[in-house]
Amino acid sequence: MVTLVLIGLVGGLITGISPCVLPMLPVLFFTGGAGGAGGAAAADAPRPGASRRPYLIVAGLVLSFSVFTLLGTLVVSALPVPKDIIRWAGLVVLVLLGIAMMFPRVEDLLERPFNRIPQRRVADEHGGFVLGLALGTVYVPCAGPVLAAITVAGASGRIGVGTVALTVAFAVGTAIPLLAFALAGRRVAERVRAFRNRQRGVRITAGVVVIALAVGLTFNVTDALQRAVPDYTSNLNAALDKSGASHKLAPAGPAALAKCAEAQMSSLGDCGKAPAITGIQQWFNTDGGAALTPASLQGKVVLVDFWAYSCINCQRAIKHVQAWYSDYAADGLVVIGVQTPEYTFESDPGDVAAGAKRLGITYPVALDSKYTTWNNFGNESWPADYLIDSTGEVRFASIGEGAYPNTESLIRKLLTAAHPAGVSLPPATDIPDATPTDPDQTPETYLGAERANSLAPGEAGTFKTGTQTFAYPADVPDDAFALTGSWTVAAQSLTAGPGAGIRLNFMASKVYLDVGGTGTMTATVDGKSTSYPVSGAPNIYTLVNVGDSERSTLTVTLSPGLSAYSFTFG
Repeated sequence: MVTLVLIGLVGGLITGISPCVLPMLPVLFFTGGAGGAGGAAAADAPRPGASRRPYLIVAGLVLSFSVFTLLGTLVVSALPVPKDIIRWAGLVVLVLLGIAMMFPRVEDLLERPFNRIPQRRVADEHGGFVLGLALGTVYVPCAGPVLAAITVAGASGRIGVGTVALTVAFAVGTAIPLLAFALAGRRVAERVRAFRNRQRGVRITAGVVVIALAVGLTFNVTDALQRAVPDYTSNLNAALDKSGASHKLAPAGPAALAKCAEAQMSSLGDCGKAPAITGIQQWFNTDGGAALTPASLQGKVVLVDFWAYSCINCQRAIKHVQAWYSDYAADGLVVIGVQTPEYTFESDPGDVAAGAKRLGITYPVALDSKYTTWNNFGNESWPADYLIDSTGEVRFASIGEGAYPNTESLIRKLLTAAHPAGVSLPPATDIPDATPTDPDQTPETYLGAERANSLAPGEAGTFKTGTQTFAYPADVPDDAFALTGSWTVAAQSLTAGPGAGIRLNFMASKVYLDVGGTGTMTATVDGKSTSYPVSGAPNIYTLVNVGDSERSTLTVTLSPGLSAYSFTFG
């Protein structure tokens, strides 16, 4: 827990000094700093709570940012409201507060509910706190490793004490530089007579600045400022990523099973009783779509395979899993493919059914949209396999791709042990292992704002949801990507607008792009261009396929309306 808090504080401090906070600084200066200054020489009487105003604004920001980061996705998804309703509500509140600062009559109207509190005028105190609450709903800091771990945990419902501690620590860490700036602004205002003698003008200026921020956020004008400033914190975030914050937030599964998963075991072990397969939204490839029951699995050897249909690592592994099911089902092997979504679209039953059909999956598939079974197993990877013997004990765990002959040999041992009278197994399967072996291969590259961490310098730190216009930098570093043209940035994807393109500097023999929608994309590498028609739910398209792994640059142009999710490599 102490480590998580330290990681959160450091991550927050890095974010609090990053280019992402630049649009916030004028608001903090005028509303919490200069607007909070007052003294005997002020033209207006000192306002109650003015000395506490910077603290109240930052406290409101920390509270709302923490709550909405963790719970916003879950609450909004449960209600029939637009996904960005929280952001729009925050923008409306900012505009109202800005108008109230400029026009006392409007301020009086907004204050009336608070004035009902006996013997206390709380306009400035509550006004500052409400302003902070509104800022927290629209404040989207740079997507570093800590924030990525928090948002994924929140979206998947993995909100525990550790997640809350990390989130609060991150928000506090971010608030420290912001509070320091607000207090410095107040100190300047107290020392400069112009601020003390023109409090009314300062409040009007503060109102204009707040409204300008709301308008800038609405039309993504603030992004131009952030793009113009290099992300001087990118190296710090890269170093922090090695702390493994996402690993520390992994769901807590059975202790024995966790040890087996971490041990990279090559033989059968004792990993404890098999967790329950529960919380399944829908079953596929079963009689009438009925769920597999514990009774139906008694005496069977069971392989639980966690996968997601647009995960290229899973697709390579599924060839082996399907072959095992085809060859050994008659001898008592049951395969259950637990499809836990990596992206939101992978929760759609129709898309999952189509994806399973494309991959030739005939074994039972369980759609685990709420991560219930995922959490039961304490799983944290796609793909991941858990091998259960005929008595219901987990005997083996394999995380990631590869080592298929070893897994198959263990399946054969358990099938033999389940038939004391003897069993005649078919020959072992012979499926080529396509697992990449190049240690320098470019890692999976996410494109949505929630987890994007490979954006080329000049763009990094400016990645926020909304429609933005980009331009390629002069150079794209190794294992990074850059954008050009108009893009609508969402948490998990980028949707192309006019002139949209992606440039990727990669090291691999194969490059795949997960993309959906209806249109055309064109991939250019080594001067050769190939066009691909795209139609339907997101799917993986092979854009590069060469014999040996090589360093090269890929440029992809997408017609308006296509949505890109991630690059994967082979």
